[in-house]
This record gives sequence, C-alpha cells and structure tokens, in this order.
Amino acid sequence: MKYGFGVDLGGTTVKIAYFDTDGNMLDKWEIPTNTTNNGENILPDIAASIQSYISANNIDRNTLIGIGIGVPGPVSTRGVVNKCINLGWGVFNIEVELSKLTGMPVQAGNDANVAALGESWKGGGQGCENVVMATLGTGVGGGIIIEGKALAGVHGAGGEIGHMVLNRDETDTCGCGKRGCVEQYCSATGVVRIAKQFLAKSDAPSCLRSMENLTCKDVFDAGNAKDALALEILEQVYAYLGEFLANVCNVINPEVVVLGGGVSKAGQCLLDGAKKYFDQYVFHAAKDVRFALATLGNDAGAYGAFKLILDN
Repeated sequence: MKYGFGVDLGGTTVKIAYFDTDGNMLDKWEIPTNTTNNGENILPDIAASIQSYISANNIDRNTLIGIGIGVPGPVSTRGVVNKCINLGWGVFNIEVELSKLTGMPVQAGNDANVAALGESWKGGGQGCENVVMATLGTGVGGGIIIEGKALAGVHGAGGEIGHMVLNRDETDTCGCGKRGCVEQYCSATGVVRIAKQFLAKSDAPSCLRSMENLTCKDVFDAGNAKDALALEILEQVYAYLGEFLANVCNVINPEVVVLGGGVSKAGQCLLDGAKKYFDQYVFHAAKDVRFALATLGNDAGAYGAFKLILDN
C-alpha cells in the first residue's frame, strides 16, 4: 500500500491529512497559518509538520507518493500561484517550492476546485466525473470537475462562478468591485441582504423584525416555521440560485450539482427550492441533473488535495 498527504491551506489554519491510496483518511491535524512577512514561513511550516509526522510514525518514505495542496487563490495547471492576497503571496510555483522543502512530488490547485474534487471523489458527487460544486458561505465559491479533472483555466481562475452577473440593475457593489454578482444574492450575507430589503419595503408582520443581528439561519428557521415574509424572501433566494445554477449547467452539463458551505445546512428545502427554478431556466438537454448536499464538510479540501497527487 502507498500513502500520501492532502493539505488544505486556509488563511487561519492549515489542515493536513494522511491518506492511503484507497482514499481512506488515516489521520489529520492542523497547524496555524503564519501570514507574517508575506507568508514566507507558510511552506516551511507545512514541510516541517509533515516531516515531523513521518518521523514520529516511522513512515517509510518509499511508501509515499507525494503531497497535494489546495491554495486560497488562483493556481495554474503548472502549479503557479497567481497571488493569494490573504496570505501575502505573489506569483510563484508552489509545486516546485514545496517539493524542494519536502523531497516529495507536489500537486497544487485552487482550494474551491480542490474541495469540489474531494466531493466528487468521496462526497456528495461520489461516482460522478462531471460535477459542479457551489460553496455558499460568506461569499460564493465554486469548483467545476470535467471528466474527473478540476477546471483550472489558463490563469487558475476557472470555476469562479460566484462572480457571474445575475442582475445588471444592481446598485450595490460586490466585494469583487462589480455589481450584481451571484455572491450578492446566494451567499449567507446575500440572504441577509435580501431579507433586510424585504423587511424595509414591506409592512407585513414577521418574526424577523424582532431580531437585532439577523442571520441567514434565522431566515431559514423562520421559513421552516411558516413565517409568510420569510417564505417570500427565500423564494427570491431560490429564484436567483436556480437561475445561476441553470446558467452554469448550460455550459458544463454535469451529472450532479453539489451545494456546500454554511447556507447548505438549510438542507433539503434549499435543494428543492433551487431545483424548481433551475428547471425553468436550464436548457432541456442539460436538465437531467441531480442536486446533492456536500457531505465532507471541512475535510473536502484535504480529500481533493490528495486526489490531485493520486491522479498525477
């Protein structure tokens, strides 16, 4: 049996996992992400942690196939990171640098693409080679898997589906600087934003009016309690989400759409609500798509990262 490591590099912590080549996660741990001095210590810290694990567990290096790593920024198919703002990184080849530090082969990808690869391999999209994953969290991230491979694009920016424009008449600005992005409507913050707009323009009674720090979860909880205004709000969210996913699937024609991130904790009502509008907007030949919830949680990135090196 051969083994290897999957690394999910985040802005706060680095998640590292040890796998066998059957895809079983045998162990996992975390280290802090040290972003001081433009993140110059991040890769040495990862290398030292892996080396320490190998030594502590008397692992034969001849049994190791390498390290896969997901990075919070664009990564080309050649392993070139094209700036990671929250890490302080510029442009460099992470595969070459981390390989020098560890003496092992390295494969790298964008973290959202890598998480999508993990979900397509061992999670909500298991058994499918053509997968769209949308991560609905504070923002909207995405990953696209085509014939078992993550779509990176020429500069590593493939799969940035959260910044497709849904509403050309939007006056508020998205975090990316544009207006009308998917992220402004389908993220957790987007759901709250829509809710506040509904509350401001309607006099209808709602339990949401008494909540000082309104959250996305509050809106879904109110909807589950049959609060009429909350149901209207959610219907608007579902309409945006369904149209957005239909547009993506018209291009990709996947077998499954996997929804992850904090918003996906709403569960089946989110899938059903989005699918209703999806069916209205999608091209007929791309309509036969299964909707599923992500199942790997915070481990998706590590699974996908290991799959990168396994497939190399």
